[in-house]
Amino acid sequence: METQATGTPGADTNASDTETLVVVSKVKKYIRAQSGLNTSQCCIDALTKKIVDLCTQAITNARNDGRKTVMGRDIL
Repeated sequence: METQATGTPGADTNASDTETLVVVSKVKKYIRAQSGLNTSQCCIDALTKKIVDLCTQAITNARNDGRKTVMGRDIL
């Protein structure tokens, strides 16, 4: 059974508790095309963790600005 991260403020979110948030085949294809290298599962897990961290920060930024929509500027 997959566990999804909650949208609850202050909830601890581990990449290990989160479903994969990247399209694995596309990431592997991109890395192979750019470098000829293979991609391990721990690379996919690390990318998912980065995305979770970026999204969590973006949510905080949007809320701090009084918005209910996360925008590109919240990630940058």
